[in-house]
Amino acid sequence: MTQDRTINVAVVGATGAVGEEMLAILAERRFPVGTVRALASARSAGRTVAFGTQSLPVETLGPDSFEGIDLALFSAGATISREYAPIAVKAGAVVVDNSSAFRTDPQIPLVVPEVNGPAALKHSGIIANPNCSTIQMVAAVAPIHRAVGIRRLVVATYQSVSGKGRRAMDELREQNAAIAAGEEPVPNLFPHPIAGNLIPDWGDFDAEGNTEEEAKMIRETIKIFDDDTIRVAVTTVRVPVLRAHSEAIHLETREPITPEEVRRLLSD
Repeated sequence: MTQDRTINVAVVGATGAVGEEMLAILAERRFPVGTVRALASARSAGRTVAFGTQSLPVETLGPDSFEGIDLALFSAGATISREYAPIAVKAGAVVVDNSSAFRTDPQIPLVVPEVNGPAALKHSGIIANPNCSTIQMVAAVAPIHRAVGIRRLVVATYQSVSGKGRRAMDELREQNAAIAAGEEPVPNLFPHPIAGNLIPDWGDFDAEGNTEEEAKMIRETIKIFDDDTIRVAVTTVRVPVLRAHSEAIHLETREPITPEEVRRLLSD
């Protein structure tokens, strides 16, 4: 891509919390956009979303939404991605998908640019974006893995409600307000009240005792590092804060390394 070329961009799920952040980052980084198309469900028709100093009209997502689009950023859930990402590719767009739809597909690269950026060049139209907790873990440990190899990872996550979207953030605010008023917080999206609570909020446990979120981190880490010998153990926890995921990571390296060397690698 030359600097004087413009890229026509579509953001699918533009009215969601992540979609809005995508638009904000495109504007902030002065991405060389030609046109920007904000796409969402019919429920959002008539709304506008911010793109820098502009207001973009929200268009209803449909089969003809990707004509003339070069880059389509998807963040509207796996069901939407499975249906519309192939349509976008057929129309000539490259899709970067933020859902779980394609992450484990061996034919689709799963990319964290700071970790395995060259893998993106092997795409056939779709590039998958990992789970948010996987991203921050592999970005942190990749310099160590490149230097001495990682044999084992044990991680505990503390994930904010923003990872579940805008409605989850609203639910936490409402529950906090209820507690402050002396009322019982009522769960809706979450299986239990999240205000003042910690919960393993990711569906049922599988045969190995992992929740869906934990299994994602295990599979995705192995795929991103392209190393099925790395052992990964994960405990994921939803915490009652609006934004900012945190993790505690314990790792065992294949070759010896000192704490001082690790600090230097991370500082660099």
